[in-house]
Amino acid sequence: MATESVQSDKGLGIAVVFSILAVLGALVMVAGPDQMSKAWGFAAACLAGAIAVVAVQIWN
Repeated sequence: MATESVQSDKGLGIAVVFSILAVLGALVMVAGPDQMSKAWGFAAACLAGAIAVVAVQIWN
């Protein structure tokens, strides 16, 4: 009896993309010219990091 299973690396790829976006958001947070851009960088880093973690959990 043969069983076949197909695994996808979609979760890993999405996690890598959103991790890169999280790092870019953190860089904006550190090097932003004013307080508002630093706040948006922090928000982007938090949101992208959360999506990266959820993506791995969904497609695992």
